[in-house]
Amino acid sequence: MPAGTPPIGLFRTFVRNLPMTEAMSGWGAYELSRGLSLSMRDREILIDRTCARCGAEYEWGVHVMFFAERVGLTSEQVTSLTHGSADDPCWSARDSLLVRAADALHDESDIGDQLWSELAAELGEAELLDLLLLCGWYHAISYVARGARVEREPGAPRFSDVAQRAMPRLTQSSQTSMPSPR
Repeated sequence: MPAGTPPIGLFRTFVRNLPMTEAMSGWGAYELSRGLSLSMRDREILIDRTCARCGAEYEWGVHVMFFAERVGLTSEQVTSLTHGSADDPCWSARDSLLVRAADALHDESDIGDQLWSELAAELGEAELLDLLLLCGWYHAISYVARGARVEREPGAPRFSDVAQRAMPRLTQSSQTSMPSPR
């Protein structure tokens, strides 16, 4: 956390197991650092989509609150990441690929050959590896946030805050594919 800022609920939860927290700190710092080969915008698209697909409203809300505007995500894009699809008209071709990759990893724990070829044409080898591990890391973070019942941060948005603005072309099946928070 920045100096003078109290730790968020997730970090207060982690310190209940200090050896685990110490083991995780290096990797967590890397995932949010400038050392990550993905741009900050790419990172946030992948994190927000992964957390939304995992039903991790806490972690999704923290990232939307702190980073969405900073990386230029529009309200339509935040809505799409939460309740929409990679085919929504708000996405560039690159952004759509990232959403598709997060969805594939969530749904199949894999990226099919065709999607991998498309990603490899757009991203370098380091970015591809960072994409895989970033989505996996945020699955783990989502499990902790949900399983430990970490309470929402003050001022953080809820899934329902963007559901009210959801694109009208959403179908019942796409709405039910996203897990609900507990």
